[in-house]
Amino acid sequence: MTEATSQLKDWRFSIDGEGIAWAIFDREGESANSLGRRPIEELGAIIERVEAEARAKTVKGLVIMSGKERGFIVGADIREFEHFKTEADVVASIKPVNEMLDRLEKLPIPTVAAVHGVCVGGGLELILACHYRIATKDDSTRVGFPEVKLGIFPGFNGTARSIRQVGPMAAMQNMLTGGMIRAGAAKALGFFDQLVGSPGELRWAARKAVLQNRRSKPAGTLKTLLTKWPARELLAKKMRQETAKKAREDHYPAPFRLIDLFEREGGDLDAMKKAETAAFAPLMVSDTARNLRRVFRLTEVLKGQAPKGIAWKPRRVHVIGAGTMGADIAGVCVASGMEVTLQDISAEQLEKGIKAQGKLFSRKFKTKATRDAAKARLIADPTGKGIARADVIIEAIVERLDIKQKLFADLETKIKPGAVLATNTSSLKLEDISAPLQDPGRLIGLHFFSPVPMMPLVEVVRGAKTREEEVKKGASFVTAIDKFPLITKDVPGFLVNKVLTPYMFAAMERLEKGEDKEKIDEAVRAFGMPMGPIELADSVGLDVCAHVAKILGQSSESSRLERLVQSGRLGKKTGEGFYVWKDGKPVRSDQKFSKTELERLGREIVEPMIKEAQKSLDEGVVESADLVDAGMIFGTGFAPFRGGPLHYKASVGGASDAAEKRAAAE
Repeated sequence: MTEATSQLKDWRFSIDGEGIAWAIFDREGESANSLGRRPIEELGAIIERVEAEARAKTVKGLVIMSGKERGFIVGADIREFEHFKTEADVVASIKPVNEMLDRLEKLPIPTVAAVHGVCVGGGLELILACHYRIATKDDSTRVGFPEVKLGIFPGFNGTARSIRQVGPMAAMQNMLTGGMIRAGAAKALGFFDQLVGSPGELRWAARKAVLQNRRSKPAGTLKTLLTKWPARELLAKKMRQETAKKAREDHYPAPFRLIDLFEREGGDLDAMKKAETAAFAPLMVSDTARNLRRVFRLTEVLKGQAPKGIAWKPRRVHVIGAGTMGADIAGVCVASGMEVTLQDISAEQLEKGIKAQGKLFSRKFKTKATRDAAKARLIADPTGKGIARADVIIEAIVERLDIKQKLFADLETKIKPGAVLATNTSSLKLEDISAPLQDPGRLIGLHFFSPVPMMPLVEVVRGAKTREEEVKKGASFVTAIDKFPLITKDVPGFLVNKVLTPYMFAAMERLEKGEDKEKIDEAVRAFGMPMGPIELADSVGLDVCAHVAKILGQSSESSRLERLVQSGRLGKKTGEGFYVWKDGKPVRSDQKFSKTELERLGREIVEPMIKEAQKSLDEGVVESADLVDAGMIFGTGFAPFRGGPLHYKASVGGASDAAEKRAAAE
């Protein structure tokens, strides 16, 4: 063994008795493999060694595998992205990586990637440079290009190699959406050549592939026709139209620059590889990419709200209240592998709530057996027999203090020691709800957001008397159902509704003064929010908005909101509110507004949210500015490319203060 491959820290390299070289990626001190500078340099040393052995005819092939039990490669090391200050830095960093992958691809001996677990981003780009790809059928084995979610696109020549391997339709769709593909679908598309039943079979299958000199076949002629002109031009135009429906180019330029690259160079994949870096570099150092990387880091901050190594594990959940919120909470718990008993005084509502989870189970589980198993774990429990066995009990009933107090006083006599007792209240104080309890320290808040299956955040509310142990268990439960926990103080509205409400009512005040609702909503979408405040009010339900406003001290007396509620026009759920709704969408006119005016108005409309976010931080509703930003991004969809309301405030300097002074002067 040469000196370079004898001192590896992140790879294990060996050549067996049959002349097969094995490169096992096991990054030192990390739970997952990511392609940082040192692992890439070490892989380069391995390839150099294999090149020499191939020339000497002492090796027959190279196999690349992971030494981690649960994953292959999670992509490039995002932590190192912050080192790039200029486009030149990016180009200088990428050039040697692409040269190395070219050398891997040109090896005269077969190279085989043997994959178990997640293989995304740079990991997928690496295996596309191999000659043959084998994967396990395990549900954890997924491939994908998530780079677009970080404001970039593949930069290790994955654009050209994926088009060559699976054709432009499948490759571009995956790069533009950032989705994850299961092993079976990945093989059907052409990302994998062979599947095996278990991780234990990978090594033998890889050995056989080397000895038989197997080579992957690129996409066929039919698939590659779309790389020819003018078909490529038409495909690019269609992709732009579809992408524009989901993202604004000025907010998220990466997918549009990828389409440009494909349109210009997609007919010559060698030229596309060369042009890729020039298109990639400016994206990497853009504010959008920096802020989206911040959002990624904020997910780690939220995960850190749950304690590590806690012995308590939630397996059984009991949910009381089978309305939309309660039934969806039950469904999400079942989808995470838990057994759930669902209770309601209405047999009709119970049946309806359980039936509604069929859509979630169909999306989550791909075989009839797993769907049937999920349905079997969701148990109708009208009399509450599951309470005594449950590890977590969640109340999701009507927002009336007296009814909740009576319920929890009864639950306290039935639950087992160590079980979590939680309320999904959105407006009542835990201190008040727990007042009749013998042990008020047991009660926590678990505030879910609607729609529960889609919204990633759950506020874990700590009451004045809540024990820290219960809060920790609540946060652990939230991570166990694949959501992000945000620990908040027990204040009206907690964090998200507390910050959101002044913003929504300031927008409604503009409406009262004659501002056009469509202009208000479009200005906020132009700022980067997924939905304008008036449309959001209609979507939440105007009765709910009025109720929350009352709790949070926002007056809606004699307002248009109050008149609509009194007339029964409650928004989307009744077909009319501020908007008329058809087929689940608000009816809008085709009027256009000045871009400059929308930009100004958007900044002004979000100002109350930013002000309340700062106030919430000052009051200690959550522990840090990062958690405020995380709560608003994952709880409301606050423009991710802006990095959160407080980060945005800091980034624009005195702009927020200036807007406040203008408002005061007016």
